[in-house]
Amino acid sequence: MPRTKKKNGRGGQHGNVQPFSDEDASIETLSHCSSFSDTASVADEGGEASEDTAQEDFQYKLKGFIDRTVDKSAKTRQGALDGLKTAMATRILCEFISERRMTITDSIERCLKKGKGEEQRAAASLACLLCIQLGSGIESEEVFKTLKPIFKNILADGSANIQARQAVATSLGLCTLVAEDDILDVHSTMECFENLFTRSYARKDGTCPLINPQTSQLHTNALLSWALLLTICTASQLKDIMCKHLPKLPRLLESEDVNMRIAAGETIALLFELARDMDSEFEFDDWDELCDKLNALATDCNKHRAKTDKRKQRSVFRDVLKAVEEADFQSETIRFGTERMTIDSWVRKRTYDAFREFVGSGMNYHLQANEFIRDVFELGPPMLVDSATMKAMKISRFERHLHNSAAFKARTKARSKFRDKRVDVGEF
Repeated sequence: MPRTKKKNGRGGQHGNVQPFSDEDASIETLSHCSSFSDTASVADEGGEASEDTAQEDFQYKLKGFIDRTVDKSAKTRQGALDGLKTAMATRILCEFISERRMTITDSIERCLKKGKGEEQRAAASLACLLCIQLGSGIESEEVFKTLKPIFKNILADGSANIQARQAVATSLGLCTLVAEDDILDVHSTMECFENLFTRSYARKDGTCPLINPQTSQLHTNALLSWALLLTICTASQLKDIMCKHLPKLPRLLESEDVNMRIAAGETIALLFELARDMDSEFEFDDWDELCDKLNALATDCNKHRAKTDKRKQRSVFRDVLKAVEEADFQSETIRFGTERMTIDSWVRKRTYDAFREFVGSGMNYHLQANEFIRDVFELGPPMLVDSATMKAMKISRFERHLHNSAAFKARTKARSKFRDKRVDVGEF
């Protein structure tokens, strides 16, 4: 797939580099749309010279982070990895990264092999962001071929740090979606995930295996990555998977972990959607029993469960129940810049959630500027937005205050209808 190419300024000399702060990220996030606006908007901030200086300073920090990923101090390496993650999540750096991808890949490999806990977790996330920046192509394939064996070893190693395994379970799924070039290898990776989440299946007698919360989170991450890869499976693979797993997946709805129950419900809804896309007359043998389980979770009132867990669970399973019973999906509109995208299917939702987990608040910018992500969601080439349009999109602080005040009043009135009415009966 085509990848975004954005010219960067000249790099500075190496030296002591300060950590990449949230303020830097926000400044860069606001300024990185320069390729989508004319030079008039830049002139308001000091002209092209100031932009070049800011670009050089930014690259200076990035080069410092890359150098520090091989530092002797684990804390320094951790900070460098986090700095690179923040930069890749908030900017398009394809050209800069492409020139240094082997160096970055070597650093990630070293941190995964020799690091511990949080360092491995940060390295796994950075690997995923690196693939997202490079897009689908030879460069990301080479990166993934280097890191995939390490990912699988950590995932299968029961003695490895549990947080590292959780991060790898998530990163391996999205890296496979972006960079895997062989559908048979996709299936092999899915089997790695199956070996994990199937251990959370309730037994045939209805009892649940005893699993600690950290391991349950690992199994949940594996299930979500497995569900993500379902979206790119062939029709023949999907038929085999449905025959093997759809009758068993409802057992995960018995889990004590609310996140596992929700992930299982969304995966079941996704499988039903994919099955109906292949065969509009698709029928499930245990349909009535499954609907009863989903309805019970959508109306769960068990006192031993936390209120927040029940509220979250009921909201999700109402949508899952509609998907299974009526083939319905509650669509959602995502707005970014002058564009908007509709999440109108479980396939699209799972894909969007997977990307958003890594780029976080930078998701809207990547939807605007990242050609690979735009291609995934069929948004077409990036739109050119001039400075006049950008200014027209902005609203004053006073207008924003009025809008927020009106929204607050409307929300308060709506909530008051559902609050308890207390009557002061006085004293007798």
